[in-house]
Amino acid sequence: MKIAVFVSGRGSNLKSLLEKVPHSKAQVLAVVSDKIDCRAFKIANEYKIMTYSVGSIEKLKEKEVELIVLAGFLKKIPDEFVDAFKNRIINIHPALLPSFGGKGMYGLNVHTAVFNSSAKISGATIHFVDKIYDNGFIIAQKAVDISGLNSPEEIADRVLAVEHELLPYVVEKFSEGKVIIENNRTKILD
Repeated sequence: MKIAVFVSGRGSNLKSLLEKVPHSKAQVLAVVSDKIDCRAFKIANEYKIMTYSVGSIEKLKEKEVELIVLAGFLKKIPDEFVDAFKNRIINIHPALLPSFGGKGMYGLNVHTAVFNSSAKISGATIHFVDKIYDNGFIIAQKAVDISGLNSPEEIADRVLAVEHELLPYVVEKFSEGKVIIENNRTKILD
């Protein structure tokens, strides 16, 4: 499966994907960012992966990209991208959607909201991207106990560890054709 990964930051989920998903199943062909000096580009360069600033749909179509993975990408995906890659764009969100999602709910903002709510669990969600922030069908979630944690930063660290497990798992299942939508539910087949 040919993949493009969209990033805005340091690229820890990109690195996790590259380390954990066999190249024979999923090949990251491009790393795309909304920032010219994106730190994740260093990881892409180490793996000899082409890097691009956010550009046209045509570049991804030319590369025959089959799946777009948003891994810490902070910009809203344009509607024309969503239309062109329907049910082929996924996002990892650092909370259990539908709670703590929507515009402005990214990074430490999410973990601060979770902490201030006094929630006892948090986790990561992988969902399809549609035209509304954090709204698409949920593909997978993994919860973690945060009841003993004392800050949003501690929650962020615990959730990031879960993200690094969940994202490679889901991408590998996509590469095997084992993620399906049926009766408005997303299923991962064994």
